[in-house]
Amino acid sequence: MTDDSERAGTEQQEVLIVTGMSGAGRSTVANALEDLDWYVVDNLPPQMLRPLIELANRAESGLPRIAAVVDVRGRNFFADLREMIQSLREGTQVRVLFLEASDAVLVRRFEQVRRPHPLQGNGTILDGITAERARLREIREASDIIVDTSDLNIHQLATNITETFASEGTADVQLTVMSFGFKYGLPPDADMVADARFLPNPFWNPELRPHTGLDEVVRDFVLEQNGAEEFIAGYVTALRPIFRGYQRENKRHATIAIGCTGGKHRSVAIAEELAARLRSFPGLAVNTKHRDLGRE
Repeated sequence: MTDDSERAGTEQQEVLIVTGMSGAGRSTVANALEDLDWYVVDNLPPQMLRPLIELANRAESGLPRIAAVVDVRGRNFFADLREMIQSLREGTQVRVLFLEASDAVLVRRFEQVRRPHPLQGNGTILDGITAERARLREIREASDIIVDTSDLNIHQLATNITETFASEGTADVQLTVMSFGFKYGLPPDADMVADARFLPNPFWNPELRPHTGLDEVVRDFVLEQNGAEEFIAGYVTALRPIFRGYQRENKRHATIAIGCTGGKHRSVAIAEELAARLRSFPGLAVNTKHRDLGRE
């Protein structure tokens, strides 16, 4: 049985505190960190940081990367943030990410979503921004990373966070290659759909009918058909600029659906072969799913 000290020796816990100006992009950063497999807690009072870390240390599987979004929504609790950070840094790897933006940009963002600033009270949005800057001045000065989001859209900000906090070897895009049967309907979550019904159907071969595209006898039959290799090779070539664009635009998840009539033979074999070739793409983590395999 592994105790906490042994676990700590194998993987040091990393804590990131995300704070900064309201409207500067904390939600976008939290989502980007979750995509990088950080454990993210939003709107956490500073006093809960240490119990959270201690609880994570006791977790059976461990939570080596924790991100806590702490901001003025914590009201009076927020006043203790700087002291809590200093205390946590004694024995824990803690970094503080501070998000800011210009007054004009923050005002425009609040006006676009038609929500008041949390500190404006009976005043204006700008009054709230001014009060928040004063309250956050010391935290900003103590921060490890400061990101000005004034000129960043949500995609650019997410890309910035991914480049800064991704672990070595983390895939840029998680890709699912799914087989399906057209007679059961198109997959609603597919980003791209291809049709394998141009190939002869093994269903009409009595020897192949009981098998699936996962079986060698069906796979070889499908891949040896005229046009199969040309289709797969051409599709792989066409997908290269698409996945480069997904990486550039920070699209973290994608699904390619390959269909045949029943989703048992042709689509399964093509999906498996396509996935095998796509695994050579840099920054791409590929898995397969056979939605209709096993249906009668």
